[in-house]
Amino acid sequence: MRGINANNTEIDWDGLLRIHMPGYYQAIAKGVGTIMVSYSSWNGKKMHANRNLVTNFLKKTLRFRGFVISDSGGIDWVTYPPHANYSYSVLAGVQAGIDMIMVPYNYTEFIDTLTNLVNNKAIPMSRINDAVRRILRVKFTMGLFENPLADQTFVGQLGSQAHRDLAREAVRKSLVLLKNGENADDPLLPLPKKATKILVAGSHADNLGYQCGGWTITWQGLGGNNNTAGTTILGGVKAAVDPSTEVIFSENPDVNFVNANNFSYAIVVVGELPYAETQGDSLNLTMSEPGLDTVTNVCGGVKCVVVVVSGRPIVIQPYITLMDALVAAWLPGSEGHGVADVLFGDYGFSGKLSRTWFRTVDQLPMNVGDPHYDPLFPIGFGITTKPILA
Repeated sequence: MRGINANNTEIDWDGLLRIHMPGYYQAIAKGVGTIMVSYSSWNGKKMHANRNLVTNFLKKTLRFRGFVISDSGGIDWVTYPPHANYSYSVLAGVQAGIDMIMVPYNYTEFIDTLTNLVNNKAIPMSRINDAVRRILRVKFTMGLFENPLADQTFVGQLGSQAHRDLAREAVRKSLVLLKNGENADDPLLPLPKKATKILVAGSHADNLGYQCGGWTITWQGLGGNNNTAGTTILGGVKAAVDPSTEVIFSENPDVNFVNANNFSYAIVVVGELPYAETQGDSLNLTMSEPGLDTVTNVCGGVKCVVVVVSGRPIVIQPYITLMDALVAAWLPGSEGHGVADVLFGDYGFSGKLSRTWFRTVDQLPMNVGDPHYDPLFPIGFGITTKPILA
């Protein structure tokens, strides 16, 4: 909410049902087994203490039969400062309807606290029985008592070529083309594979860690190319172009370098640094430096397509006027070939925005149906292209 993790969502009941609930209906109808409670709040009420939503709505109205799990240490945040009144936090969380509590550190404190609350009849045994029944139902359904350990039959196939091919397909299908020339009669994409000399620039062009983002190898992710196997976007470009095409890589070239080299066109890959959860909090939602300088230096002197690597929409105004084409690549992961596949027309662009792309952060929050819905790109937007026939 407003670029801040675990924030307070201020919205009425009708808005909550219209915007945030549709995804739950089908999941529950299809038998999803577990649902995790968010760190966030709704109209000032912490979700980990919200009995009305967790028990009355989720379990009773929607008839969810699986179990509800807390986020890691989530009940601690029922109070501020966190853990200020742990007995109250446990009471509020369990009574809200949370069935399994994720306690990352001092689990004995939780066990002792819950036991005391039950012995003192603050939490009835009926609530404990309900939680246990729900947890056991999911475990029995999954066959965990007959086969408690994961099947490792296919472990040796992890990272196989078939898996990488599938990941590459996912990349090219998820990319969203937001701009392609000033009008439909003068598109930049697909790019020609055969050119005299092309420039690939940007902090994210040759960085596998940046492509993967947070929750990759480590919690917050890592930069560089030495943490996992894969192909960078630069590597994908080099593999895609004609052997006679000279590919020059410069992470942040200055204007003089761009003007002096007479490039046929440029591919600029910029975006956000890896993050996860609160470490990604941002009130301005701008791309990482020197991304906008790179866009300005390159796109001011040569035809360019800008590829944005980010986990969310970020500010691109007023720089979009400098860009001949713009692609939202999200976090493409290890298979940079997938980006090159569509840039050069081996496959067409087909992706659509799954969320609204704002003009300025002052517009947030902004959703379809708002009276003043005026996005840079609306939800569902995405320019489609056809592949070049060989």
